[in-house]
Amino acid sequence: MRTKSTGKKKINIVTLGCSKNIYDSEVLMGQLEASGKRVVHEERGDIVVINTCGFIENAKEESINTILDFVEAKKRGEVEKVFVTGCLSERYKPDLMKEIPDVDQYFGTRDLPILLKHLGADYKHELIGERLTTTPKHYAYLKISEGCDRPCSFCAIPLMRGKHISVPIENLVLETQKLAKKGTKELILIAQDLTYYGLDIYKRRALGDLLKALTKVDGIEWIRLHYAFPSGFPEDVLDTIRTEPKICNYIDIPLQHINSEILKSMKRGTNREKTNALLDKFREKIPNVAIRTTLIVGYPGETEEKFLELKDWIKEQKFDRLGCFAYSHEENTSAYDLKDDVTQSVKERRVSEIMEIQAQISWEKNQEKIGKIFRCIFDRKEGNYFVGRTEFDSPDVDNTVLVSAENTYISIGEFANVKIISAEEFDLYGVVL
Repeated sequence: MRTKSTGKKKINIVTLGCSKNIYDSEVLMGQLEASGKRVVHEERGDIVVINTCGFIENAKEESINTILDFVEAKKRGEVEKVFVTGCLSERYKPDLMKEIPDVDQYFGTRDLPILLKHLGADYKHELIGERLTTTPKHYAYLKISEGCDRPCSFCAIPLMRGKHISVPIENLVLETQKLAKKGTKELILIAQDLTYYGLDIYKRRALGDLLKALTKVDGIEWIRLHYAFPSGFPEDVLDTIRTEPKICNYIDIPLQHINSEILKSMKRGTNREKTNALLDKFREKIPNVAIRTTLIVGYPGETEEKFLELKDWIKEQKFDRLGCFAYSHEENTSAYDLKDDVTQSVKERRVSEIMEIQAQISWEKNQEKIGKIFRCIFDRKEGNYFVGRTEFDSPDVDNTVLVSAENTYISIGEFANVKIISAEEFDLYGVVL
C-alpha cells in the first residue's frame, strides 16, 4: 500500500467524452486552483474526479470501465478517493450508486458547487472565464450555451444537460480576452446547439452578434463553429462568416440522415428538400466553405432502400468531412418506444460502407489541393513530422497537414504558409514557404 503524503493532496481530473466535457473539466480545474488546490489533468493524484460521458452505448461502457479501474486502484491504496461527475452520473446516479458503491460520491452535470465543497473548495462566482485549459495553449474551446431544447428522438442529452441556457455575450467576450492573453489564437465555439444561441436571453437568434463581438478580440485569429443545428439556421451567420476574415470557412452541422421519413421520426424538424436547400445556401453564400457533418445509421425503420438513399446522397453532396455512428437505442428517449429493428452487425456494416465512401471523397478532394498553398496552424510534432491544420480542419476530428521535420523547424502554435506536395485520404503533405 502506498504511503500517504503529508503534503497537499493532488486532485486528478479525468475527462471522457466530447469537447463540452473538456470545457467543464477545465472550469472545475480553474475553480480548484483558485481555492489553492493542487490539480492535474489525467496524471497521478491522491483524489480522482472522473468526468463521464453517457451519450451512446460505447461511451457509457468506457465511462463505467474507467470508474471500475479507479475503484480497483482505490482498493489497492493507489488513490484515496474517487468521485464521479458528468453525463453518465447525471443520468444513472441511482443505478451507479447501487452497482458501484465504492465510489465516494456521485454528482450531476450541474452540481459543480456541491462537488467543489466535497473537494474542500469554494465555488467562486466571480471567476468568469477563468479555467485551466487542457488543450495546447494556441487553441481553446468556448462553450456558449449549456443544455438543449431540441426534441430529437434518439438523443438523451436533454436528460443529462437540461434545457438550453445561453451565456451572455459580454461574459463570452471577457472569457475570450483572458484566453487571448494566455496565447490562444484559435477559438472553437461549442454547444449542444449553436444556432439556438440567444433565444432564451435575447429573444432572438444572436449567434451572428456573438461572432462579430468575438472577432474584435485582439490575438484571436481563427474562430470555428461546431455543432450547428440544421432547423432554424440563422442565415445572417453565413454573411458574417463570408465577410469576417477571422471566422474559418467551416461549419460543423450534424445532419444525421437524409430520408424524409427517418428525419421525421428523428424529430429533426426538417426533410430532404429543406436539408439540400440549406446546403445549397451554405455553398452559395460561402463558395469555399468546408462542411462537416455526422450521420446515424441503423435507426429504427432504416431499410436497405433508405440506407441506399443515404449513400447516394453522400456521393452527391461530397462533404468535406464526415463522421458516422451506429444508432444506439437509448432508454427514456422517444425513439426507445420504436423497435430497434436493425441488427448490430448490419449497423456496423453500414457504418463501414459510409466511411469507405467518405474516404474516397476525401482522397479526391485532397488530390485537388496538391500544388496549392494554405495557411496552417501547427499543433504538435509527431515522429518526423510537424502536424498542422488548415482553416478547414478542426483538431482531433479532421484532416492534418504534415511537414517533414528533417530540414524544417516550425514553432508549435504558430501559423505558416504551406504548399501541398502530396496527399492521402486524410493527410496532406507539404513544405513551408
